[in-house]
Amino acid sequence: MLETETISLAEAEALITRVLGAQRVPEATAASVARALVAAEAEGQSGHGFSRLEDYVAQVRSGKIRAAAEITSRKTSQTGLRTDAGFGFAYPALDRAIDWGARVARSYGTATMSVMNSHHCGALSVQVEKLAARGLIAIMVANAPPAIAPWGARTPIFGTNPVAFAAPRGDGPPLVIDLSLSKVARGKVMHARKSGRPIPEGWALDAEGAPTTDPEAALAGSMLPIGEAKGTALALMVEILAATLTGANQSPEVSSFFDAEGPPPGAGQFLLAIRPDNDTAFAARLDRLLRTIDALEGSRLPGSRRIAALARARDHGIDVPRSYLALARTLANPHD
Repeated sequence: MLETETISLAEAEALITRVLGAQRVPEATAASVARALVAAEAEGQSGHGFSRLEDYVAQVRSGKIRAAAEITSRKTSQTGLRTDAGFGFAYPALDRAIDWGARVARSYGTATMSVMNSHHCGALSVQVEKLAARGLIAIMVANAPPAIAPWGARTPIFGTNPVAFAAPRGDGPPLVIDLSLSKVARGKVMHARKSGRPIPEGWALDAEGAPTTDPEAALAGSMLPIGEAKGTALALMVEILAATLTGANQSPEVSSFFDAEGPPPGAGQFLLAIRPDNDTAFAARLDRLLRTIDALEGSRLPGSRRIAALARARDHGIDVPRSYLALARTLANPHD
């Protein structure tokens, strides 16, 4: 069992901001990254939280992430925006796109947001919830470095290519669904490798196509998709929206999010925001459906664990492995 330390959300954000600031990442960009990583930790997605910080720092130092990237945007239509992240962090580019998309969708009913020349975008749930909090239905997809082989093959072509969905509710927090098209997010395998722990059987295959519990072998092999052939078909759909449509690198061209070698990943993200025609009626109908599901014996609504984790994090803070915090504190104060 990893030894952890509990820190508040504000302390965690401040620490990550200081770490990135020490690498000469502009303050606004550092704060955007910190918010995203801590939000992922708060909802229990540790593979997108503090575990990423060391990799981000290494990539900033090597230039694989352009710390001071210039983000540019252009309208592709009255309700469409394409944002170029400039091979920098994904989060500030997503902040800009989502702010624009929320305003446009509230006015016109829909908005599409494309992001190209981007990087790892963390927990998609964090992004779609921002739109749902403004009364919008949201869908987001993202591509990633090759990790999943087409069904029946051994060579990874598709990324884990996550999909997220969020919708506003009449009572309580939005419904948020976030899933990787691999059986688990690849970040969990990386987290296991860094923690020196095996992964459960059924998550991945090694380079020879054999099942493995060794995270190192899994990272050199292929993640298993959800739903077998159906999972890889969904991964292809995501690839078309997140990369082919946006102009981003397609997954076979996307370099690793985990190491500092090679060119910037140039990954892509795509979001769709929809305003319900009648906000109150939509929320009431959704609540009725969700109550029906929740009343069934043995059922559990998607996102219920996430809501509980967020509540605990707000009240008590987050539990972070001491090794991650020690490294972060060292990086934040390089001259101590």
